[in-house]
Amino acid sequence: MCRKIIPYAYASSIYDIEIDFFKQKNIQYLLTDLDNTLDSYRQKLPSPKVFALKKNLLDSGIEMIIVSNNSSRRVFTYAKALGVRCFSSLRKPFAHKLNKLLKEAKINKNNVMMIGDQVVTDVLAANGVKIKVILTDKLVKEDQFTTHFNRLLDRPLRKYLKKKNLLKNWRELYE
Repeated sequence: MCRKIIPYAYASSIYDIEIDFFKQKNIQYLLTDLDNTLDSYRQKLPSPKVFALKKNLLDSGIEMIIVSNNSSRRVFTYAKALGVRCFSSLRKPFAHKLNKLLKEAKINKNNVMMIGDQVVTDVLAANGVKIKVILTDKLVKEDQFTTHFNRLLDRPLRKYLKKKNLLKNWRELYE
């Protein structure tokens, strides 16, 4: 099986990860997927949980940046309300756009971590760019119509990763 599907770590949710974990790993930038990672795709504006996460990250010197395959309109509206930078229409799993954006923003890849809920988009893109990635479960059952196909591929990949013991809980990497 391809190493590009193996995440650095696994967490049930972005909200379960202690901020000190990121600090310990010298993370200055946390790239987060939007839909089903931060909030439901039906949530037009950030929930209080997201505002609290952003504040806790900022207080620790970590900038949250939203990275999404979704449309500019959806992502920019959400990110503007949250007060964070964002990149939309990234075409994950392809790494080219993400890599270009990191270079243009002069972001050192050693200080970046990405978090997302899909192996076939988030994990592949992050590994393609050679940055650490944490795979999460999806926050809510429902998905956008366009995500249903990805989930058909995602389920057997997750099952394989679990069976081969390749999903390390982030706590195992927390020293």
